[in-house]
Amino acid sequence: MLQQATVGERILELVKTYPICPLETLTQVFPELHWYNVYIEVDRLSRSRRLRMIHVLSTIILRQP
Repeated sequence: MLQQATVGERILELVKTYPICPLETLTQVFPELHWYNVYIEVDRLSRSRRLRMIHVLSTIILRQP
């Protein structure tokens, strides 16, 4: 049986593919997810040091640590 990747795994894979990834891109790439769920997962990944959130003016950029 094929297992689906978690939201966190999908986010990390996208950031790995696109090293400078604005947070808004995630909501465009994953339209089936509500922006709040994406943000909560990004925050969790950031707190566990698997992802970096960089605030640039009014944009949040995601990068690998």
